[in-house]
Amino acid sequence: MRIISGKYKGKKIFLPKDKFTRPLRDLVKESIFNILKHSSVMIFEIDNAKILDLFSGTGSFGLECASRGASNVTFFENYKPAITILKKNINILNCHHLTKIINREISIKELKKLDKFDLIFLDPPFKYKHVNKLIIDIKNSNLLKKNGLIILHRHKNDNKILSEEYKIIKKKTYGISNIFFGN
Repeated sequence: MRIISGKYKGKKIFLPKDKFTRPLRDLVKESIFNILKHSSVMIFEIDNAKILDLFSGTGSFGLECASRGASNVTFFENYKPAITILKKNINILNCHHLTKIINREISIKELKKLDKFDLIFLDPPFKYKHVNKLIIDIKNSNLLKKNGLIILHRHKNDNKILSEEYKIIKKKTYGISNIFFGN
């Protein structure tokens, strides 16, 4: 796995050795950034954006944002082996000044402690059953800036109806992944 573009372009990042962390594939990550940059249905500028990477795992999405000019990235992860790899990846890129790691279970209480973000990347495990509650908690916590985006990564066979709180702007399917862009 590597950083695709920006100041850390081409740098390799560590991957987990276990099967409990599902890194975002480079193809999917690159497609997300192409949509953000070139979409005619939404306007988003990564430069100087504040990013929240929920269920961040090894941090590949958030680190890509840092490479492309985000002002800061907050990683939210509570799985110790993933945090160990995330810290190694931040060290490899020497981007401590752009990042913050929160090692806790995601809850409304924890979310309310955070600032507002331009983009929230939500990539829970495919078996995670509380996506709608989490979206509602994000909305109730006022975490998203006006005109901000929530990008949600789900398995393509996940047929759960998403909360009406989440206004889908665009949906794309890549392999086994559904990517939703909304707010």
